[in-house]
Amino acid sequence: MFVGHYATALALKKFERRASLGVLFLAVQFVDILFFPFVLLGIERIKIIENFTQATHFELEYMPYTHSLAGSLFWAGVAYALFRWVIVKQQRVALVVALAVFSHWILDLLVHTPDLPIWSDTSPKLGFGLWNNAVATYLLEAALLVAALWLYLRSTKATSRAGKYAMGLFIVFLLLVNIVNIFGPLQGDSKLALAISALSAYFAFAAAAFWLERKRS
Repeated sequence: MFVGHYATALALKKFERRASLGVLFLAVQFVDILFFPFVLLGIERIKIIENFTQATHFELEYMPYTHSLAGSLFWAGVAYALFRWVIVKQQRVALVVALAVFSHWILDLLVHTPDLPIWSDTSPKLGFGLWNNAVATYLLEAALLVAALWLYLRSTKATSRAGKYAMGLFIVFLLLVNIVNIFGPLQGDSKLALAISALSAYFAFAAAAFWLERKRS
């Protein structure tokens, strides 16, 4: 899953308004933000295979440190500790950020082929395999994003013309990006290029969320 993860960030913002939307955008992608550097360092592995599933061009070979259930719980715990005792020192904010981090594994479970380990690479691996149906994958992510946008807009109020329309336009942009992501052809076979593309998107989308949040109260 790609842009569907941001639905969690928008929804969690409704339940804890002190949590930064930009931080939540980073939190929901945190394990992927770790995964790509881990791949480049040889700690985890991905194999680029054109049309491996209908919705992806890669096989996730080895990723127990970021995408296992145990690993996801660990990173959620790290996020909780940082926001509870170091960064903002607010328990509810820390809990929401930790939930955002862990939500990545839950949503990935729906779409991944069975490649999500419970704890280590030799443990059972899970994944419901929705990536084998590109249309269903896209519709699920779109439904999650639109529903979360509705929650976010109902729980906040625009403070400017940009605040009235920009978040909706941003979600439309994410849905258009996801058309290319899911239905587009393989763009090269370089792991470095894939990492740069993914990480650039994660940080750019988070920066947009930081800016958009300031236009609503």
